[in-house]
Formats: sequence, structure tokens, C-alpha cells
Amino acid sequence: MYYLTIDTETTNNLDDPIVYDLGGAVHDEQGAIVKTFSFVIADVFLAMPELMKEAYFAHKIPQYFEEIKNGKRTVVRFVEAKMYIERLCKLYNIEAIIAHNMRFDCNALNTTQRFLTCSKYRYFLPYGIPLWDTLKMSRQILGKDKNYKQFCINNGYVYNKNCPRYTAEVIYKYITGMADFQEAHTGLEDVLIEKEIFAYCMNKNADVEKLCFPPQIVR
Repeated sequence: MYYLTIDTETTNNLDDPIVYDLGGAVHDEQGAIVKTFSFVIADVFLAMPELMKEAYFAHKIPQYFEEIKNGKRTVVRFVEAKMYIERLCKLYNIEAIIAHNMRFDCNALNTTQRFLTCSKYRYFLPYGIPLWDTLKMSRQILGKDKNYKQFCINNGYVYNKNCPRYTAEVIYKYITGMADFQEAHTGLEDVLIEKEIFAYCMNKNADVEKLCFPPQIVR
């Protein structure tokens, strides 16, 4: 049984995010990877330089050009990325598509789809495949973990009177013991830690609630 974990990096704003970097990995329940991809979206990254200047991680643009040059990342059109993911899901019979805060990533992909096609096409991810959220899973699993709460308090990873934070970076530090770890904030690299969070949660409780959206919400 295989899953697809994805991560996006975006520009514009949080209400209407536009994707310029899309990373993904096909893996099993234990996090063992069988396929990865790292796509830089040409329609945005190359065609919209002014919009790219607004990206929160705009300082990484030179890094992207270098990694495109050395083959670490592949430049594709957004429609090519969509078709690739559709083929990948069929090839591996993907059980679910996963992201840490799937609501954001799903919204970003759909917003980009509508923006680039003038709303002719509105949804990016393949229809009918469940969308799972490791942020939701983590809150259920780690929310009951007293050691995690103390870890967050000890290290200042809290908000609103010692409520633990559940960012991918903080969770990964906890589950690996890598106190100095820093999230890359690039698509594929972030996927590689998020699939580990998924595996951790599944190992703790495979029956934890995973769905990002209620079952009645088709899209």
C-alpha cells in the first residue's frame, strides 16, 4: 500500500497562495520511499518574476536556479505537474495524498490552477483520492503526549500560554531527537520530513483521524 506526500512553496499571500515549488514522495506506511519528484513551476517561477519577489523565501531564488542547473529540480509547466501526479497515483494505486496542513496545500494548488486557467479548471489533485493531514494526526497523537508538551515548553515552541506548536519542524525535532534541525522550506526536502511524521503517527495509532475534509465534502 502506497501513499503520496506532497509539499508546496508559494508566493502572493496566504489567502491566495500561488505555487512555484511542488515536491512529492511515494512511500509506504513506514515511510520507505519508492519515488520522489521536485518540480519548479515554470508558469510562476520563470514567467512571473515580479510575483516571485513577493515570496516569503524569495532569498532562495538563486539556490533554485543552481539546483535546476545541476538537475536536482525539474522545471515543468503546472499542467505537466498535474498530469504527472495523476499518472503516479494510478501507477502506484495511491491510497491517500498527504500533507502537513493539507488545507493550505490543497488550497494553494487549486488557487494556482484557477489563476493559470482563468478558472476553466478548478481542482488540481486527482478526484476520489482521500486527502490526509499529518497536522491533524499530530495534534491527536502528540496532544496526549506529556513529554512532547514539556519538550515544547522547555524549548520555547509554544504559543498562547504554553500551548505546544505543531509545525513540521518542531515535530521532527521531537521524534528524531535532532534538536538543531532546521526545515529547508523547499518542497521535496520538507516532504522528506513530513512522511516521517506520517509514519510516526501511524506507528502510534493507525486508526487516528486522518481526513483533512469531512467525508461529505467531495472537493
